[in-house]
Amino acid sequence: MTDSPPSVPPPPAEGGGLGSRLNWLRAAVLGANDGIVSTAGLVVGVAGATESQAALLTAGLSGLLAGSLSMAAGEYVSVSVQRDSEDAALATERRELHDSPAEELDELTALLTARGLTPDVAREAAEQLTVRDALRAHARVELGIDPDALTNPWHAAWASFLAFTAGALLPLLAIVLPPASVRLWVTVASVLAALALTGWWAARLAAAPAPRGTLRTVAGGALAMAVTYAAGSLLGAAGV
Repeated sequence: MTDSPPSVPPPPAEGGGLGSRLNWLRAAVLGANDGIVSTAGLVVGVAGATESQAALLTAGLSGLLAGSLSMAAGEYVSVSVQRDSEDAALATERRELHDSPAEELDELTALLTARGLTPDVAREAAEQLTVRDALRAHARVELGIDPDALTNPWHAAWASFLAFTAGALLPLLAIVLPPASVRLWVTVASVLAALALTGWWAARLAAAPAPRGTLRTVAGGALAMAVTYAAGSLLGAAGV
């Protein structure tokens, strides 16, 4: 046998590395997009009913806090479920390695063979990987989990909170800082420009056609603002 294990086709990674960084970046872009659209819809709707800067600031801040906390809580719960599943899968694998090491070695050999290695080379690789770290080998090859890069619910929650807040600040500032005569148009223009940027970025990260993704994102935001502004105008006209 050689001193180092043969080259093994990489397992599907769920944890660290480039894929993980891209997932976090994509989540940040989408979180910021949610903050932009939801807060813009809220403040534009209120602007349709009143020109009061205090009312706009109150509505915008309330929407920012409610949205960012909701996003953080939802992400924490979602990632906690994923982390629990990963921990349970690793615990099961650890128990199986303890109770049936020979069967687990055969299973690892079969998995490596299925990835394109010859049976002899797969066996050699499985044996060396098992000697080095059996649990890590099975986690990566069999489960697609990197034990050193398990998802962290708190990191996900904070990332969602900050991304949403960053996105929500744009329409909030755009609606309260300019003069009353232009604040609506400044907000709409700022929001559409920001949505064009996040739509383009999200499309690039997903390796999708950028023009279509950008247009879809901008159209969705424009529709949201149009609907909420109409609703606010109707409610304002009705004296609600």
